Amino acid sequence: MILEMNNIKKSFGSLEVLKDISLSVDKGEVVSIIGPSGSGKSTLLRCATFLETIDSGEVLYLGKAAVTTQDGKAEYVAPAELRKMRSCYGLVFQQFNLFPHYTVLKNIIDAPINVHKRPKAEVIAEAKALLEKMGLGDKADAYPCQLSGGQQQRVAIARALAMKPDILFFDEPTSALDPELTGEVLKVIKQLAEDNMTMVVVTHEMPFARAVSDRVIFMAEGVIVEQGHPEEVFGNPKEERTRQFLQNYQN
Repeated sequence: MILEMNNIKKSFGSLEVLKDISLSVDKGEVVSIIGPSGSGKSTLLRCATFLETIDSGEVLYLGKAAVTTQDGKAEYVAPAELRKMRSCYGLVFQQFNLFPHYTVLKNIIDAPINVHKRPKAEVIAEAKALLEKMGLGDKADAYPCQLSGGQQQRVAIARALAMKPDILFFDEPTSALDPELTGEVLKVIKQLAEDNMTMVVVTHEMPFARAVSDRVIFMAEGVIVEQGHPEEVFGNPKEERTRQFLQNYQN
């Protein structure tokens, strides 16, 4: 088990965003999280990656607890321990979040060299191989502003992969892209799925979620309403709320 999240609760003021959610992800599994805007999908990812602190619950990576709950309140492990756990995952954002003043290559190699203290020549060779895999072998010396949105997102994926994570999280990776560029990015994620990369993908791309996922989770109003094999969830949803949502996506 790479990730376990148990009984996660998260509120912003009086707004309860996550209501006792539990989720686990096995090695090599691709899990898509779908649901209406405001259902808590992105917040769940931000809690899994420690960008938001949970109110109560448990988060474990590779069987080690990052967060436990004592007397109803979440307690995080020491900062040094949390830093180690951060190396378990990579996160790809909606808005790419590349450093604009770094070349494509430097965006990818910076963290492995400076955070993981790996040999520069080895990291550069791996980064160039990743760029080839992303179809961007000729863009190493370009700057983000010289790339299309789809190219920038593929650089962001390469940057996340360069850290050799156990699991990759994608937070609506195509929502800032037009349909043509969306296809480029989804093709890369499909390839990663074929390579058995463990992934959790928050997405509005229903055909993609159906085709690529091992499991689909439907969230609404801060709870997991339904989950299962894509063909079950899309083809024969058990819950009325799931049916209502998917009707809006019938192509």
